[in-house]
Amino acid sequence: MKNLKNMRNLKFLTAALIASSLFIGCSKDDDPQPIEEEEVITTMTITLEPVEGGAAVTLETRDPDADGPLPVQIQTGNLASGVTYNGSIVLLNETEDPAEDVTIEVEMENLLHQFFFDISDDLDIEIYDLNLDDELELLGTSFTLTAGDVSTSPGTLTITLIHDGTKPNEVLENTDGETDIDATFEISVL
Repeated sequence: MKNLKNMRNLKFLTAALIASSLFIGCSKDDDPQPIEEEEVITTMTITLEPVEGGAAVTLETRDPDADGPLPVQIQTGNLASGVTYNGSIVLLNETEDPAEDVTIEVEMENLLHQFFFDISDDLDIEIYDLNLDDELELLGTSFTLTAGDVSTSPGTLTITLIHDGTKPNEVLENTDGETDIDATFEISVL
């Protein structure tokens, strides 16, 4: 009889401990924070329109299923020496049907995004006049590019979109945040 009473007391004590741990574990401070999803970007298209008119140059990287391993890169045209171009970037999520224009989201959340442009030493181009975010810091979905001297071999232009990096910032290596997309293009100036 004494063992039965001890067993009931043990069961009661166990149930009370479980209930109290559940009550304590469900405090309001432990509510999960909403998780902000990263953008899915399968395609980045850079269009360079000559200011004075003429054929546009396009640079594009595509990974239509967003699972790699390596994206397909397409380039139409070469830069012309001494020509200034208006540049624009369009980002798509082609896993959606129809494809979602992620550029709209990046521009709406402009305080959380910034494009960086890394030009190799052997490529004579200059990128400037990037568009700005709501706090007048660099965004970069549009920009101006001027091609300099004719190059004998292609150089590289790497374009990187950083999500939630430190602003103001003009150098990719000085920022934190996550890379939403990046691509390196071989470019010639003719």
